[in-house]
Amino acid sequence: MFQSVRFFASTLFVAAFSCCSMTMVRESAAQEMEQTPLKVRVERAFPSITIERPIFVTHAGDKSGRLFVGSQYGTIYVMPNDESVEEAEVFLDITDRVMYKDQENEEGLLGIAFHPDFKKNGEFFLYYTAKKEAHLSTLSRFRVDPKNPNKALPESEEILWTLKQPFWNHNGGSIVFGPDGYLYVGLGDGGKANDPLLSGQDLSTWFGKILRLDVNNKEEGKAYAVPKDNPFVNQSGAKPEIYAYGFRNIWRMTFDPQSKDFWVADVGQDLWEEINLVEKGGNYGWSLREGKHDFKNQGQKAPSPTIDPIFDYPHNESWGKSITGGQVYHGTKVPSLAGAYLYGDYVSGKLWALRYDAKSKKVTANQQIIWPPSLPVVTFGEDENGEVYFTTVTSGGRLYKFVEGLNP
Repeated sequence: MFQSVRFFASTLFVAAFSCCSMTMVRESAAQEMEQTPLKVRVERAFPSITIERPIFVTHAGDKSGRLFVGSQYGTIYVMPNDESVEEAEVFLDITDRVMYKDQENEEGLLGIAFHPDFKKNGEFFLYYTAKKEAHLSTLSRFRVDPKNPNKALPESEEILWTLKQPFWNHNGGSIVFGPDGYLYVGLGDGGKANDPLLSGQDLSTWFGKILRLDVNNKEEGKAYAVPKDNPFVNQSGAKPEIYAYGFRNIWRMTFDPQSKDFWVADVGQDLWEEINLVEKGGNYGWSLREGKHDFKNQGQKAPSPTIDPIFDYPHNESWGKSITGGQVYHGTKVPSLAGAYLYGDYVSGKLWALRYDAKSKKVTANQQIIWPPSLPVVTFGEDENGEVYFTTVTSGGRLYKFVEGLNP
């Protein structure tokens, strides 16, 4: 997601393309969809709290009501889910081992996943870029202090694996537990532009893939086990950890706790941003395809037929240029959002609520949530009640929430 080509002044919108692409999106992505803006507004959440580069917001699933907010620099904060809270407590500080640079801003602490049995075992997992070696992605297990639930133990780190990245960008970094109890890890294609290593369609590499790991067991030579029903376990030359492939740079992914659907947003390059519903063994196209459209790397051989995203949108002023994947809303405070997938765009700062009908396999609505500041949308997260939050890196790093009704 955090690409220099996308985040800085060099990413200028091309007006000539905007007109053309809006015609295409009406034909491909927006046909027969409800697009009326929702009567929902955005307000600042926890107004006393600012956290530098807030990269994730989540809960531990332990019925404690706490929220955890991670800084890309390597610190995780914990606080009660109380709007009046004045200060967040440091849950874990590993800034001594996390590498982050503003000029290489797709590195750092990028993802967290609390074990489904966290309340009993105190385990959680982090994905971060290590300082000890340039461009080294790291997946680790940590444990909470048994004497203090608001403190994790830095010395408890157990490294599950490391992955040397060829470039600083396209690190992915989303990690989530699925309803099956396995840990899913979203990885980018390795970086730069045009998938120079042709990683997306190459099953012999982890780059451009979603991995599926059994972190409750270990097998010889690994600090984890490979689930026996992973789709490529018995395929010669394929990495057995792979669950799905053909991704450029996943920024963010989530399982809907009710439908169990696996939502994955993939950041595009030249023209299109996309949202996928991912299935085991699926090929989601990169770098043969960008969104629902052919890409320039057509000389590759696809191991299996490609699957189009359920939705894509073009690079222009009406939409944006870098998708920030979100959450399916299952809270109670904003009935207008019930069941909708909330997502945004980092460049335009715009927000939408998308609805998908599983029976017809069609997007039935993609409605904008009007937000006048339109600040860069960094990440989405939720609390134990299903209320959804998102963050920005502006003004010191802030959290926002959704509220029923229009601005007064």
